[in-house]
Amino acid sequence: MTPSSTRPGDLFAAAPIHAVTPARATAATPHELYGELFVAVQMTRVFGDGKSFVDARPRSTPELIRARFEAERRLPGFSLPDFVQANFVLPGHDAAVGPRLGLREHIRALWPMLVREHTRAQDGESLLALPQPYVVPGGRFRELYYWDSYFTMLGLVADGRRDLAEHLLANFAHLLATYGFIPNSSRSYMLSRSQPPFFFKMVELLHADDPAAGFAAHLGSLRTEHAFWMDGEAGLAPGQAHRRALRTADGALLNRYWDDRCTPREESWREDVLTAEAARTVTGRSPADVWRDLRAGAESGWDFSGRWCADPTDIATIETTALAPVDLQALLAGLESAIALGAAHDGDAATARAFEARATTRRQLLQTCFWRADPDESGGHFADINWRNAHDPRPLTAASLMPLYLGLATQHQADAMAARAQRHLLGANGLLTTAQATGQQWDAPNGWAPLQWVAVQGLARYGHLTLAREIAERWCASVHRVYLATGRLLEKYDVAEDRPGGGGEYETQDGFGWTNGVYVALKQGLLNDAAP
Repeated sequence: MTPSSTRPGDLFAAAPIHAVTPARATAATPHELYGELFVAVQMTRVFGDGKSFVDARPRSTPELIRARFEAERRLPGFSLPDFVQANFVLPGHDAAVGPRLGLREHIRALWPMLVREHTRAQDGESLLALPQPYVVPGGRFRELYYWDSYFTMLGLVADGRRDLAEHLLANFAHLLATYGFIPNSSRSYMLSRSQPPFFFKMVELLHADDPAAGFAAHLGSLRTEHAFWMDGEAGLAPGQAHRRALRTADGALLNRYWDDRCTPREESWREDVLTAEAARTVTGRSPADVWRDLRAGAESGWDFSGRWCADPTDIATIETTALAPVDLQALLAGLESAIALGAAHDGDAATARAFEARATTRRQLLQTCFWRADPDESGGHFADINWRNAHDPRPLTAASLMPLYLGLATQHQADAMAARAQRHLLGANGLLTTAQATGQQWDAPNGWAPLQWVAVQGLARYGHLTLAREIAERWCASVHRVYLATGRLLEKYDVAEDRPGGGGEYETQDGFGWTNGVYVALKQGLLNDAAP
């Protein structure tokens, strides 16, 4: 079948339904449970947001609902929206806080409103059971998310809600023990991918007085996560990759983002089918390859950005799996150091040496292979690597500051990064995600709470306190001004103007866990200001 004769709705059939078997437990996804009903709902856009259906709870068993659908779908007057309403309980919306409060009081009032508890899973629903209460980001994000939660925890600890932060850590340890990794979120349709590995930072946060003791207490969980990211490393030849592990042509062992499925994302099914159709028409790429790269982009947390694309302005050219991201390498170096510290605390010298050697090698690779000298400017910058094409120049992004955040840069590199960030990424209201406006939400003009935190902490770590404070002050002031104008705390902000961020696949969401957490932590930390 030629690209021109392929209907977008047909493309999903080109990819297998079943994922690579996870290391441990798994759970059926909405596509697996509801088959043609699922595809019909998503492709005809019964809901404006594809996440609505995958988050719905069935009123009866999946088998019974499928049988009803087959019996009724061809009857005169059949209405798919009415069928869904009759057979599913659709997700609702969070209640508002109430009368307008000062921003700090508003955040304190939001924490309990963002808490959920789900200890038993119902047959046919996508939400995974967790042993402890947890904090959700807000809006359409009604479940536990991985890397979001670290930045939320910063605010919980600062606001005296350590109990909730400890619950979050316990839930992530449970996910590692149950599934062998921490999924993107606590939904069955997220059980084929993770997110940036911040678990070791959560442990460090809650054991700030003695991080090594904390790492020792959670050593099994830390090693489980590391094994997930390094699965397949043994036997990799230069130029080969397996899942998230890869070897470059010169033999360096690195990592990439990946997803164990190569189907459309279930929460964005229609969007991914259409993207694959566009890619197939223009480039001839197989739908499965496009879907894998879209899913890998979602694992990165940067979903989506021109950072992942051959043509930054065209999402159909996405090539996430071809890239070794600089921020992922830095986080894995941090994880390896944490394991080494925990093992040393436990008296396991052999494990400590092995993981410290891994961390040292990764740090050296970051300082050499991931450093891009710039002939037009003094110094250079950290950047991703295209491991399939060593000559592909990758752009400066806010992810380039992750090596500073984790103490993995030389002072010279940190100085050059500070100058480059100030020149190309500093906006009126904080740090830009990238310097290029593409229409994707992880590009200009948007700024995101986690990237402000990483930049501020990284720059301060290397003595660039003036720039760090400038970023923090600009971003916090804009968050406050937008709150005064709208009464909302948002997942992302425009760092050129005082307004919500835009772009991407859905409307900007309220809540918002990591914005609340980073705002509180910056105000009480570097800015030393508990008000407003």
